[in-house]
Amino acid sequence: MGQLIYVTPTSLDGFIGDGDYSWAEPDPEFLAAVTATVAQAGTYLYGRRTYETMMVWETIPELAEQSDGDATFAATWQAADKIVFSSTMAQADVPTQRTRVEPHLDVGAVRELKAASRTDLTIGGPALAAEAMRLDLVDVVQLFWFPVLFGGGGIPVLSAGVRRQLRLRDERRFASGVVQATYDVLFQS
Repeated sequence: MGQLIYVTPTSLDGFIGDGDYSWAEPDPEFLAAVTATVAQAGTYLYGRRTYETMMVWETIPELAEQSDGDATFAATWQAADKIVFSSTMAQADVPTQRTRVEPHLDVGAVRELKAASRTDLTIGGPALAAEAMRLDLVDVVQLFWFPVLFGGGGIPVLSAGVRRQLRLRDERRFASGVVQATYDVLFQS
């Protein structure tokens, strides 16, 4: 059975950019860590905006040519199945392989997907992740804390109104000042 892991960069004050991720430009050490995390997942669940940000790893081949790390990440991303949850995107709008569109997050379908999976799954996009957290689908939260403050601007990395107990599983510091923190979600029975 696979675990559903929410993986995302965040500012120290808990925000992600609104489509501008220049503050989270990956250095080789960070890119290797993210690649190792997503390489363990066979399926990525995305909201539309996050998918549109990530699809460049397949639609802009020049990205993979920038470095060996970029090439490895692009190959890893392309090898995984992607499910985009969007009420505004049609399957015909999808420019990447191994990608399907679903109109909404279906609890039963995601639980079946997790149960049948031999690998972990990731979820990206703060709104989709918050919805999945509310539905008790997320097993692990993995945040990459960047040494930057947004001052309350941007999109909250974890939506208000979602309350869960978390237990720190692991942490890692990078030379750039980024801190990776991995938390298990403690479900209430």
